[in-house]
Amino acid sequence: MTDCLTVAQGEFKLNRLPKRPRELLRAWDAADECLLDTLADASAKLSTGTARVLIVNDSFGALAVALSSFSPYAVSDSYLSQQATRLNLVANNLPEHSVSLLSSLDPLEGLFDLVLIKVPKTLALLEDELIRLHPHLTPTTQVIVAGMIKTLPSSVWKLLERLVGSTTTSLARKKARLIFATPDSRLVASPSPYPVSYRLENTEYLISNHANVFSRDSLDIGTRFFLQHLPSRQDACDIIDLGCGNGVVGLIAAECSPAATMHFVDESFMAVASARDNFQRAFGEQRVATFRVGDGLMEVESESADLILCNPPFHQQNTVGDQIAVSLFKQSQRVLRKGGELWVIGNRHLDYHSTLNRLFGSHTVVAANSKFIIVKVVSLA
Repeated sequence: MTDCLTVAQGEFKLNRLPKRPRELLRAWDAADECLLDTLADASAKLSTGTARVLIVNDSFGALAVALSSFSPYAVSDSYLSQQATRLNLVANNLPEHSVSLLSSLDPLEGLFDLVLIKVPKTLALLEDELIRLHPHLTPTTQVIVAGMIKTLPSSVWKLLERLVGSTTTSLARKKARLIFATPDSRLVASPSPYPVSYRLENTEYLISNHANVFSRDSLDIGTRFFLQHLPSRQDACDIIDLGCGNGVVGLIAAECSPAATMHFVDESFMAVASARDNFQRAFGEQRVATFRVGDGLMEVESESADLILCNPPFHQQNTVGDQIAVSLFKQSQRVLRKGGELWVIGNRHLDYHSTLNRLFGSHTVVAANSKFIIVKVVSLA
């Protein structure tokens, strides 16, 4: 079964989010298995009653569920990861409160005996996490970093040695590897360089970005192309920047449609925090806007938007696929008012128009270049 993890700690049924029929991808990887097996060998050293355990970047809760007897803290920048952890705890008849879920921006408290880190896709996020973690380590804290070999460039080792201490590694197993870092009390915590900022080209807007925001240092070429073709909707009451990232698209959309209320939605806590900072810096109290961390539009009222702007991600953590995009398109179909429009930009090869045709009946190409295509669909419901 693709949904059953069997390790020394037990057998656990685990699912990914968003859920798909006939899911072929697992909710864990070999790095999770390797980490849990290693911990089982050393479990006698940890007391489930007193040991303070911190898990960072758990993909869909595999580590948190397997180690729930330790009442661990679990830090993630992903709402989907947190929600999957909640659902997987319930699916395995484990109490939700056995794991304390924290966002990437929540402060940590106290010292930890064991810290388990899954290497994130973004090295900047790992740097930010290690800086935040530094005051909560002791010389006896066990720090174990896990990842698939392809996600463990030499820069990960250098970062650990600079911010934590000396490292050793395990042998590779199923293309996964563990890094053991020994906290060095002589290391002085460096100030975090995040969030970073840049001036949005051709504007006076200062755009700040937390560590896990896509294209932190400059405007990416896809967004630049999207901004050049955003619609002006004088009649729009509600516009959603779906998968908002740092909120640049919604920021310029607010200029184009001055009467609209803007809504920023993303599953990344750092993205929504960045979007809030950027919008409020630009408009202050002059414009009404909402900011939501969640599973796309799952909790948004039906028929509540006139325009949805979306640059969907085509990867989830280290897995490439269209599952997130398809989920967002289906949600948009429900949330649009009659006559409302969904505008989507994507790389030409992603073939989003096929899915949009199936859901909405047709599509219109707004603009295209050698790399990107912008399409719009209209809700007829």
